[in-house]
Amino acid sequence: MKTRFLFPHRFKKAGWFLLIPTFIIGFFVVFFDFEPKFLEGKMFTIYTAGIAHHPIIFGLVDVNLTNTIVGVLCLIGALLVAFSKEKNEDEFIANTRFESLLWATYVNYGVLIFCFLFFYAFEFLSVMILNMFTILFFFIARFHFILYFKNAKSMSHEE
Repeated sequence: MKTRFLFPHRFKKAGWFLLIPTFIIGFFVVFFDFEPKFLEGKMFTIYTAGIAHHPIIFGLVDVNLTNTIVGVLCLIGALLVAFSKEKNEDEFIANTRFESLLWATYVNYGVLIFCFLFFYAFEFLSVMILNMFTILFFFIARFHFILYFKNAKSMSHEE
């Protein structure tokens, strides 16, 4: 089967290698404000308007890069895991990939509608930031869940 736009299978292992540790670190960043001091510094920004600062356009700003590093590496890892070919990419896997992506989109937007109705102010902003990651996580979870149970069923039928 011809699969365009998918990464080679070898990228999946690199994706898991990035995704698992950054997901764990991200949990501590989100829920326990984990930000190591050695990641503080000045970074270039296109625009920022802090609460107590004047807006900065195309300048330097003092930041802690923990959120940036963890977010970027987590997204790269999730993209590699989600969109790398399986060893034996066939019609069943292609169909499962499509259905899982569709399902993840529906669930993600259902969660987003729920959050629009029940979260406000800065809490809503936090939910929106987390929502950037959830569609990939929903997709990965469902896709691998379906593949795992397909393999488990085929193994039990062979016995």
